[in-house]
Amino acid sequence: MALLAVSCVSCKKYLDVTPDNVGTIDYAFRNRNEAENYLFSCYATLQQLIYPQNNAGFTTSAEIIFPNDLTDNQGIDPTGFNLIRGTQSAQSPGLDYWDGYNGGQATFRAIRRCNTMLENIDKPVDLGADEKKRWIAEVKFLKAYYHFILYRMYGPIPITDVNLPINASTEQVKVKRDPADSVVNYMVRLLDQATPDLPAVIQNQAKELGRITQPIALAVKAQILATAASPLFNGNPDYTGIKNKDGKALFTSAYDPTKWDKAAAACLAAIQSAETNGNKLHTFIAPANITTLSDSLKTVLDLQTAITEKWDLNTEIIWALNPYFPGQTYCGPRLTSKAAANPQFQGTFAVPISEQELFYSDKGVPINEDKTFDYTNRYSLQTGNSASRFYIGNNYTTVKAHFNREPRFYADLGFDGGIWFGNGLVSQESLYYLQGRGSSAFAGPTDNVRLNITGYWPKKLVNYLTVYDDGYTIADFRLPLIRLAGLYLLYAEALNEQGKTYNEVVPYLDKVRARAGLPGVVNAWSTYSNNPTKFTTKDGLRQIIHQESRIELAFECQPGWDLRRWKELQSVLSQPLQGWNIYEPDAINYYRPRTLVSPVFNVRNYLWPIYNDDLIVNDNLVQNLNW
Repeated sequence: MALLAVSCVSCKKYLDVTPDNVGTIDYAFRNRNEAENYLFSCYATLQQLIYPQNNAGFTTSAEIIFPNDLTDNQGIDPTGFNLIRGTQSAQSPGLDYWDGYNGGQATFRAIRRCNTMLENIDKPVDLGADEKKRWIAEVKFLKAYYHFILYRMYGPIPITDVNLPINASTEQVKVKRDPADSVVNYMVRLLDQATPDLPAVIQNQAKELGRITQPIALAVKAQILATAASPLFNGNPDYTGIKNKDGKALFTSAYDPTKWDKAAAACLAAIQSAETNGNKLHTFIAPANITTLSDSLKTVLDLQTAITEKWDLNTEIIWALNPYFPGQTYCGPRLTSKAAANPQFQGTFAVPISEQELFYSDKGVPINEDKTFDYTNRYSLQTGNSASRFYIGNNYTTVKAHFNREPRFYADLGFDGGIWFGNGLVSQESLYYLQGRGSSAFAGPTDNVRLNITGYWPKKLVNYLTVYDDGYTIADFRLPLIRLAGLYLLYAEALNEQGKTYNEVVPYLDKVRARAGLPGVVNAWSTYSNNPTKFTTKDGLRQIIHQESRIELAFECQPGWDLRRWKELQSVLSQPLQGWNIYEPDAINYYRPRTLVSPVFNVRNYLWPIYNDDLIVNDNLVQNLNW
């Protein structure tokens, strides 16, 4: 008994000793430097959003098809891409941002980190008052944005304003979903609190680029309010009966036009803040090694480098994530014999024909509306000549659909016969053109690992300075989250939904179109469209704005979210996604559309299912529609 008593005392002393290297909250906030590390941990989940395969705005937008039968996926988790094939389930949700499974991020965990930061921000004694105010503002922004990530995926969510204590009761832990409008009001309130204490611009770009500024906060507020005003969340009859178990309705059943008033005001404030602080639409400034550049190629490079230009030189980027875009090798084709002999770029992000046909003609109207465009015979063959040499390989045979298209078509898409400015060649009379027909072509299918199954590559996501030959050198860039062009288009949308006249709406569309080398909306439709008065009605102008947005922001992880909030994704995914007959070497056989995916999408897919096990653990949660 004596020995036992001694041993118990020894155990107690042992258990009272904290081992070395065990982190505690007090340690994390013992001084300014440690607290700054914790601040950056609040940003950590945000930085993980750089992977496009984990963003439903990219994978479910009908912009990209990823093969589901590759021998080796080469580092890509196909979960997000497979959602359009009908793989979503409540038993194992794909891109689960509620719990952090299957390609998703544990977003509630990120919110709790932010709450911990705010709870302990007063502890570092050497943290100055001004810096403390800035950090608090940044964390409030991050809390709002993490709630926004969840809101646009799940709709009503539990607002997580403070962390529950570790000794919280079972009933306290069983949180309920808050109504969608309450979530929106909460996010907006956080952003309004944060904005005044954020810097207008980042002064120390070497150390702080990527941290939150006033224009970023205002732009995100505009996005939140536009989402809340859109058909998915504003008077959507599909969601009328969704209630918590206590009977509280989670969606308002009546359409509220004043939501567009709030969105329009927020868009204007964001635009004014961005422009005041130096943002403007980007144009390409040629380096010394590019001595001659045609107007055609100059416009293409204006558009390409609006995405790939270095952030500190790009006047258009309002917000981008700090890590470099990791997907260039999945977006680029093989352009040379050495690249074909030693294939290293996967090139597996394949653009379907329907996305190609979304882009306008060179007259600035849809190709099926253009009176001068031979839409019926667009799949017949045509050979490039000197007049088209800056877009199509001279004397190379392709289809008529590749001729007489707008500059964004050539800036955004790589296709069989298409000119590729860059990859080491910058002399406009001696450029690569893409050869993709059959297995013997440089970019053609040579194995079941590195192939593009449609014959179209998202060229927009490859820096023209990236070189891929016998090896490759990546010229890194940061993919924008918000560009000024996107804000102009969002403001045009909000004005139109308010019922403003086209004279008030169109100028913001025309700013974007002018940079893209296109005539203004009124001129283009009046002169070239077989529906010349389309822009004069609210519905017609809405169609124009939506298509303009999908073109301008293609492959930037935004159009997929827009299609959801517009309630148009079901219509887009009702059509088969097709590509060319890539194994055929002859043009006459290659240019025959073949169906690659027949998408599966219905009303329930607009919102994510909550993991079934979560509903068992927390019986206060209710599931989304039809899951």
